Amino acid sequence: MAKKKVVMDAEGIDRSLTRITHEILERNKGTDDLVVIGIRTGGVCLAKRLREKILKIEGTEIPLGILDTTLYRDDLMTTEKRPRLRKTDIPFSLDHKKVILIDDVLFTGRTIRAAMDALIDFGRPRLIQLAVLIDRGHRELPIRADFIGESLPSALWEEISVNLKEQAEEDEVWISEG
Repeated sequence: MAKKKVVMDAEGIDRSLTRITHEILERNKGTDDLVVIGIRTGGVCLAKRLREKILKIEGTEIPLGILDTTLYRDDLMTTEKRPRLRKTDIPFSLDHKKVILIDDVLFTGRTIRAAMDALIDFGRPRLIQLAVLIDRGHRELPIRADFIGESLPSALWEEISVNLKEQAEEDEVWISEG
């Protein structure tokens, strides 16, 4: 059994999301033309929470989209795992919008590259900004997050898992040896 260490609890996750929300609103000067897109699966839960925080702060409900990057991944032909396709739901145009793309963990950058490719199929955003709860480093592509909950440098053999109460028993981020 691998050793697990909790590196962020529910309060830490909530504080990080609150800070990220304020940073997004400040950088974008409010909510005009702002949309939130969560990357399946963890990014969707975080996007919903962030959207709720924006509603509480600004009193404005911004559009929320859900993105599945499976068909845009560059490793589909190189993995033996059978990819699981899930629904993408972006029921609005992205043309001229400020898109906040949300994921739970930023690692190599390949998921984000796939997400940006997918977003372009839905329109031409004015800009795309990336918000992540955890940035663990080890980029393989030149991608960086605009908004980061916590930078958590890790070894390649370690695993970082984000558990959210919408999918697991409780909110926590843990690191373990893989």
